[in-house]
Amino acid sequence: MSTSAPRPERVTHALVRDVRLPGDLGTLALVTLDNGLDHTKPTTLGPQGIAELTAVLRAQQARAAAGEIAALAVTGKPYFLAAGADLTQVATVRSREEALALGRGGHDAYRLLGELGVPTFAFVNGVALGGGLEVALNCDYRTVASDVRALALPETGLGLVPGWGGAYLVPRLVGIEAALDVVLTRPAANKPFTAQQAAAIGLVDEVLAPADFLEESVRWAAGVLAGDVTVARRPLDDAATWDATVAAARARLDAVVHGSRPAPGRALDLMAAARDTDRDAAFAAEDEALADLIMSDEMRASVYAFGLVQSGKRPTGAPDAALARPVTRVGVVGAGLMAAQIALLFAQRLGVPVVMRDLDKARVEQGLGTVRSTVERLVTSGRMSSDAGARIVAQVTGSTDIAVFAGCDLVIEAVTEVLELKKKVFAELEGVIAPDAILATNTSALSVTRMAADLEHPGRVVGLHFFNPVAAMPLVEVVQAEHTSDEALATAFAVVGRLRKTAVLVADRPGFVVNRLLVLLLGVIVDAVEKGTPVEVADRALDPLGLPMPPFELFDLVGPAVGLHVLTSLRENLGERFPRSPGLERLVADGTRVVGPAPGKGLPKRVDPAVQEVFDAARDTAVAAPADEAGVLDAVLTALTVEVGHMLDEGVVTTPEQIDLCMILGAGWGFHLGGITPYLDRTGYSERVLGRRLLPDDRANVPLT
Repeated sequence: MSTSAPRPERVTHALVRDVRLPGDLGTLALVTLDNGLDHTKPTTLGPQGIAELTAVLRAQQARAAAGEIAALAVTGKPYFLAAGADLTQVATVRSREEALALGRGGHDAYRLLGELGVPTFAFVNGVALGGGLEVALNCDYRTVASDVRALALPETGLGLVPGWGGAYLVPRLVGIEAALDVVLTRPAANKPFTAQQAAAIGLVDEVLAPADFLEESVRWAAGVLAGDVTVARRPLDDAATWDATVAAARARLDAVVHGSRPAPGRALDLMAAARDTDRDAAFAAEDEALADLIMSDEMRASVYAFGLVQSGKRPTGAPDAALARPVTRVGVVGAGLMAAQIALLFAQRLGVPVVMRDLDKARVEQGLGTVRSTVERLVTSGRMSSDAGARIVAQVTGSTDIAVFAGCDLVIEAVTEVLELKKKVFAELEGVIAPDAILATNTSALSVTRMAADLEHPGRVVGLHFFNPVAAMPLVEVVQAEHTSDEALATAFAVVGRLRKTAVLVADRPGFVVNRLLVLLLGVIVDAVEKGTPVEVADRALDPLGLPMPPFELFDLVGPAVGLHVLTSLRENLGERFPRSPGLERLVADGTRVVGPAPGKGLPKRVDPAVQEVFDAARDTAVAAPADEAGVLDAVLTALTVEVGHMLDEGVVTTPEQIDLCMILGAGWGFHLGGITPYLDRTGYSERVLGRRLLPDDRANVPLT
């Protein structure tokens, strides 16, 4: 859907009712934010809703001045206080003046909560994100239900800043160091606070049981009004602590973001000034920052990416779900690290017995040990109950006998990436499993069609390409081979859904989407080094993109041997666009370390200078003119643009949006890039290389006209 044709605003209404406070303390005006829809349509705040909230709060301000109310509280419909601003509305803003008005409108409403003339309370009964949490922050006091698990200011991850008071209020409330976590660190990792975590840093004041949350919140508010409950506030950090913490954060931001997106830096500027700025000036600065960012391509791409991730729960091209076969027992061929991760995920999310099989007892025991140790860590950290852990460990068994797969409805192989080995595995399985059982492969690049070619029933074979680490990575590429049946495909989609992953349907072409693009990127980087570019220059060349890690750290993560294997495989199938690298071959043969240690927690690992010596020694021809960082970046983006064009022409996926979703969820590429195609459009590569835009103007960018 183009942002030029948005859906109408789902107006969130501000409904007021009076509540008598216990202890004869007078009347509390309770404002409930409610869009009139069920929990599947989160409460969001658009211009009309903000205008209504402003009118309601002004009326209550007049009542407070007349002595009619002793306090005011804001709460939400079940499960939500508010899930933030209505991004579909924000992304349709056509001018900076309109963007500035949007920021000012929010401040006009929210600041009334701190200037009402009587104490104000937020009763946070559910999700409170972005502008929703800022409703609470602008109140004097905050309670939260103990079962709330999503309190966050995610704006910097969406190309914005907390612009309705958050950038000013949070550091003054919880301290500058904790505020940096709230505004910068957690949005980057998509880690909202739970109620208990928010209370621990002072973001909320009191955690109450959810069963009688509203009644208990009113009672707690009465205690505050009566003086029976005292809420301590953290003293403001001294100037030296504030400035030193901001300086360290700025250095870290420069090392990680590299100026690839403006929002984190603007947020940091606002927080840096929050200590010594009054509310009027701080709110005005938030308005200016919001106006600039709303009119940025990075913000529009971020909203586009957010929409893709949300809509990804309804996968494109999936067959009728009624065709899916029930899966009550799963087999995993192999017991290595990837196989063990897959087995654990199936046991945990599907709640069915899972059996791993490998060639010898030692490998089987090692795989089971991986499952046990992972579960133990989850239990110890509190992320899994001991009962659930015990159940999962009991459900995952192992054997060396292939006959254990006889009762499985789905068997997935996760053995070494060698086509003939995988064909042999499938041939053996076909003689054991039931005629209607599904066979899946976790291959990352090999042809699923060739894998199934010699089977009696090739239609039962489908690709399920998981990404490492399996538990954390949200994408599964579902590979439709030449003969994959609708039943096998429907079963694959149903299983991925039950695993709480996002499925993207891809055709059976080499490398599918993610590996085809990532390995090409790495191939172009090493090719630049082969042609004389210093490794440290090549390693820095992609910094302006703000990728999750530099290229040689990515090599280290996937393993140089694996990277070389996939690069070689893709070159054999797709041609010389995927270059040969004698230096990489020598690197793998010698086992040379690729990167040095990270200079600090969360900071990128840079290429080890020793890698240069390996490439120099392996080079058998004179070098051409070495490229600088800009030249390497241009070569990478040109190659990626060419490849995206080929992938769309080949029908690897049916739309550019699916490529973007794969890169966001399978490669961790930032929302500010929109995946990849919005970036190629806005930087001119699509039109220069392919002669066309990949997405319509205004789809993920500020309109050009």
